[in-house]
Amino acid sequence: MRRLRQQIWRGSVLFLRGGFQFLPFGENQVLKLPSIPTIITRKLSQTSSPRQRTKRKIDTSQHPSPPLHAAQRSAKLAALHARLSLPSRLPLQTLARSLIDPTADPSPLFNNLHLSVLGKDLLSYYTSEHIICRHPRLPMAVVFAATYAFIGPKAMRSLIHEWGVEHVAEPGHEVDPGLLQFRQPSKDSMESDADPEAVNLSSRADGEARGYRRGMSSRTVYDDEFGDIKIEESPIDGETNDNSKTTPDSASQNFIRALMGAIYVHGGRTAAKEFFRNHITSRQLTISNLFSFRQPTRDLSRLCAREGFQAPVARLVSETGRKSRHPVFNVGIFSGSEKLGEAAGSSLDEARTRASVAALKAWYLYSPPNFRVPSEMEEDLSEPWKPIMVDPGDIVV
Repeated sequence: MRRLRQQIWRGSVLFLRGGFQFLPFGENQVLKLPSIPTIITRKLSQTSSPRQRTKRKIDTSQHPSPPLHAAQRSAKLAALHARLSLPSRLPLQTLARSLIDPTADPSPLFNNLHLSVLGKDLLSYYTSEHIICRHPRLPMAVVFAATYAFIGPKAMRSLIHEWGVEHVAEPGHEVDPGLLQFRQPSKDSMESDADPEAVNLSSRADGEARGYRRGMSSRTVYDDEFGDIKIEESPIDGETNDNSKTTPDSASQNFIRALMGAIYVHGGRTAAKEFFRNHITSRQLTISNLFSFRQPTRDLSRLCAREGFQAPVARLVSETGRKSRHPVFNVGIFSGSEKLGEAAGSSLDEARTRASVAALKAWYLYSPPNFRVPSEMEEDLSEPWKPIMVDPGDIVV
């Protein structure tokens, strides 16, 4: 065998930049390796000065909203979490984020913009299916009015007042995370926004202002859940304008939408529906007060003709004090032998009109017993779906 030749390693190979050193120990040399923190400290001392290192500290005073660690020390957030019986999986940081309006913090990573978009769709879906399945014969105008009464801006503002949520005068990093934070417009800007000439109208709103017809089909297909013209909102993936401002009603609505979305994300579908039933549909709403008829006698005649009933006839049921100063007439509306409605009035025409309104309300306010909603089929171990009643729609006059 041929003997291998040993090469001599020079000092340029053995000496490294990391700081390796050869220490004499008798006749042999021992390689001493420095620790990793020593190398990191040495590198920082060579590349950065103490003045530069102080600039790397995060200055929370420049943030437009409270920091995340402040949510753990907020008594208002903890009280609100317990007062609403929110799921334990919903952290206080997310609850604090739902209270920050995009006008207070323009960054979508810290405001409630993304959560409010999700909560808006959930609230609209649950509210519409509850109203339509409970009263399947309601006209679309009444459905829009009932939806506005449940989840409209004014209803949401009254709801957060019941919860004890207060808003700040001016947002900032030093405010309590348990307060609703948004920027309010000044009185001058509110007066300019109320001027119709100062509002940037969309194409459909501009057409309505010019006198174009906007029917119920257009409101159902193109408009929002309240039947109003959609307003262009801030983009989801971008930052909002720093100078943008909003009203207390709109900020309250965005907060409840964001809270609904946060519950759905952290607690799941069951927790979101329980929150919706406890705080939204649990409030009493008299839907019969939402009707407004212009010609009830004509509408009742068209309804009977569409459903194949006999033509309605008004009959005097009883009266008192005809020749007195305050007479009372009780008139009933009959279709064949069936009484459709009955009402009293100070004159025969007034009693007949009120009886027609009562007959129309009795038809529209029909509610099937033990009704179900389509979202119940998403739950586990749900019963087989039974088709619900579908009304032909509004009366075409």
